[in-house]
Amino acid sequence: MAWILENKDWLFSGAAIALPLAIIGWIFSSRKNRQVQKGGDNSTNIQVGGSFKIGGSKDDE
Repeated sequence: MAWILENKDWLFSGAAIALPLAIIGWIFSSRKNRQVQKGGDNSTNIQVGGSFKIGGSKDDE
């Protein structure tokens, strides 16, 4: 407990920097994870969030 009282300026100044940076990082990372898909009339749309391969042999799996 004495260590916290002696180093409170150092300890909480680090938290004052880390918390806003964490919030900013969370905001920017959540923006680029969105997927948008638009399709017209009589169209078939397939949306994949990762890798997608058409064709090839079963050995590639």
